[in-house]
Amino acid sequence: MAEIVNVQQSEAWNGYEGEHWAAHHDRYDAVNGDFNRFLLDEAAIGERDRVLDIGCGNGQVTRLAAERARFGAAAGVDLSGPMLARARSLAAAEGVANVTFEQGDAQVFPFPEGGFDVALSRFGVMFFADPVAAFGNVRRALRHGGRLAFLSMAPLDGTDLGTVFSVLTSSPDHTVAGHDGPLSLADPARIREILGAAGFRDVSCRAVEAEQVWGRDAADAAAFLAGWGPVRHNLGESGELLEAITKAVRPFERDGAVRLRSTAWLVSARR
Repeated sequence: MAEIVNVQQSEAWNGYEGEHWAAHHDRYDAVNGDFNRFLLDEAAIGERDRVLDIGCGNGQVTRLAAERARFGAAAGVDLSGPMLARARSLAAAEGVANVTFEQGDAQVFPFPEGGFDVALSRFGVMFFADPVAAFGNVRRALRHGGRLAFLSMAPLDGTDLGTVFSVLTSSPDHTVAGHDGPLSLADPARIREILGAAGFRDVSCRAVEAEQVWGRDAADAAAFLAGWGPVRHNLGESGELLEAITKAVRPFERDGAVRLRSTAWLVSARR
């Protein structure tokens, strides 16, 4: 494995967090998959492009990118051993041959200079220890004129998920997600500042909305939400918490599932 400088995140994604995401890969893809269309269209992947998926996790976006780059290739990089094992097994099961997955820290990973046409990420770039250094490293991995596209979490206020968490805490953004974790790139001004300092140009940031499927019904969704890392870490585990989440998500039961509308930032830039 390549050098790791983001030690705290490496421990989390090779511990409970990564194991939970790997074990429930289909459920996390149901939560985030409706955003794929925005990300892939923004990335504008050509059939011969070389694509880098940053924080690829279980590899759904990597595989979809590889399908679009059918005469090219897609490479996924992630800190999490459990999730990368899942990504490799899913790619093999689906017969996606033009993908590779490597374990490493994108902040210092030895990417080939100018080795990629496109870099993209679905909610995998919010956890860098040094975001300017990390995005600078990604920029060097892109050819001149190469494209960056990623999704990052927007503030929870005003979203269905924010409504659910507001039942549990008076400050869902801070208490549940944490401004230095999933919400570290929730401010477009900060996004532009970081990407500019990393050497990117033509930075664009716009809000997109998608539907997240959290479970079959309120009880199923509540059990899954209670196991999600930020909730488990910040709010603990208890029967009372599970009961409160179940009550909070019940109004969002519709068409055989718990469906929450969510907003994210869709960001693009060029080297």
